[in-house]
Amino acid sequence: MSKLDVKGALHRAFASQEELEADEERTEAIRYGCTPVSDLPERRRATVHGVIRSVTLRPRQGVPALEAEVYDGTGSLDVVWLGRREISGIEPGRRGSFEGLVCGVDGRRTLYNPRYELLPRPGE
Repeated sequence: MSKLDVKGALHRAFASQEELEADEERTEAIRYGCTPVSDLPERRRATVHGVIRSVTLRPRQGVPALEAEVYDGTGSLDVVWLGRREISGIEPGRRGSFEGLVCGVDGRRTLYNPRYELLPRPGE
């Protein structure tokens, strides 16, 4: 067994559930060829792959806005659809890819009205 295999086995044996889930999300993002949230440059187009952690309806300046927090194992970003109250399939626990222009809003990375592709739920 190589040093790398031993190190990986030890990490899995002693890592918290949260660390293991983050590792899984990072691996999926890499597999889909997406940019890690931690490396997103502002004012550039990017594609992020992750899991939706929360969904909130939060009006912005009188316009409905559906917001979702997407986590990829390296960090999270906000995804906002202006003029929408709901979108079928956009719900906590759902995985997908989100593409758009990265903006900085109140110190958080944000994608407005992104293109997205949701992965099927297990068993679909």
